[in-house]
Amino acid sequence: MAMTLIDSLATTDQLAKVFSDNSVLRAALDFEVALARVEARLGIISESAANVIAETGSTEKFDIAVLTRDMRGSATFGVPFVKMLTERIRSRDRESAKFVHWGATSQDVADTTLILLLKKSKPVLLGDIGRLERALEKLAEEHASTVMLGRTLMQAAPPITFGLKAAGWLAAIRRCQVRLEQALSEALVLQFGGATGTLAALQERGIEVGKALAKELELGYPDAPWHTHRDRLGALVCACGVLTASLGKVARDIVLLSQNEVAELSEPSGSGRGGSSTMPHKQNPVGSVLALAAANRVPALVASYLSAMVQEHERAAGGWQSEWSTVADVIQATGSAVAAVAEAAEGLKVDVKRMQQNIAATNGLIFAERAMMLLGSALGREEAHKLIQDATRRSVSEGKSLVEVLREIPEITNTLDSDTLASLDDPRGYLGVAEEFRKRLLAGKDGPKT
Repeated sequence: MAMTLIDSLATTDQLAKVFSDNSVLRAALDFEVALARVEARLGIISESAANVIAETGSTEKFDIAVLTRDMRGSATFGVPFVKMLTERIRSRDRESAKFVHWGATSQDVADTTLILLLKKSKPVLLGDIGRLERALEKLAEEHASTVMLGRTLMQAAPPITFGLKAAGWLAAIRRCQVRLEQALSEALVLQFGGATGTLAALQERGIEVGKALAKELELGYPDAPWHTHRDRLGALVCACGVLTASLGKVARDIVLLSQNEVAELSEPSGSGRGGSSTMPHKQNPVGSVLALAAANRVPALVASYLSAMVQEHERAAGGWQSEWSTVADVIQATGSAVAAVAEAAEGLKVDVKRMQQNIAATNGLIFAERAMMLLGSALGREEAHKLIQDATRRSVSEGKSLVEVLREIPEITNTLDSDTLASLDDPRGYLGVAEEFRKRLLAGKDGPKT
């Protein structure tokens, strides 16, 4: 595994590899090699120099410990990296070493390295989001008519369907995916501006080189360098924050519905999954726990990034230098949450019988609103509310069902016939337009309309 033990609950195998030391070096070398190749094609440096730079572009001989030490001495990755690369090339060909990093600045290689890492992260994130969406859509379809308690302020409320709940989860994740893809599309742009963002070292050929370099690296080419304009990355970090919070909402629901006292859902089990070191009976909702851990961490990371966006003039002192670890942590935490909830949803067990039992355990109290509305048209809402409120109190104190109590109140039996009272606590008769909402959510019809 590329991750460390201390980070193992905050990332995934795939994303740990993306942000590993070797992957960072590979991305930085890709930038330098691409720059040399482009400049050689345009006649700015010699073909032989570009070939030597390209042939030296492997990560194997970089001393990570020395590079790390020197980064602290220069407050940037770019300076010691370029120095180390230049020394390696000089040992092979002194003339070619003169053209390493030609026309670029340290922030160009550092920022573009980060962008290339984000580019590698994109299919990982979107792949797991796709898995999650398919799993939630399956749950929403399979449980279209599975009735369960609605819960408001953690208390039992009129019934809903589990299909509607799962469709609500799905719709939120879909909206987040749209935001994430848009933010990634805008963020995956080249950074190439030279010392102060003018590419003066390349004279009038700066844009020509920049466009060719962006094409070589398969990145977008911005209107101008963005050394201290971090809004694109800020939007991406915020999109991750909203996605992770939405995943946390799904995870919170699953955790609550998995409690032994509720027992309506359970995450997939298996060897080594969800167990306890001391309580053999435990089956913990570990996927949801991992997602909630990410949802706890990411908001502060988002705030940290937004604070660091206030940067000085053409090169920041402190703000830019704080970003690498923040962005890497946000992407990995988001990816950890997506993967964890996807795995949980793919194997989620729904106990339909338990859902029915939990409805029955309310003694019909969750249908108090229904009874009030039926009476209201004849008695007025205020009088109906008082009658039903008194009836619910009697139901609780006497241990009777709400329907039993209602049958003993003349004002109610004079208004509602026996058939209406008999069907009052049938949950399928009080679902409103739950099914229509479920279908709209699955079809993506909950967005703004003109």
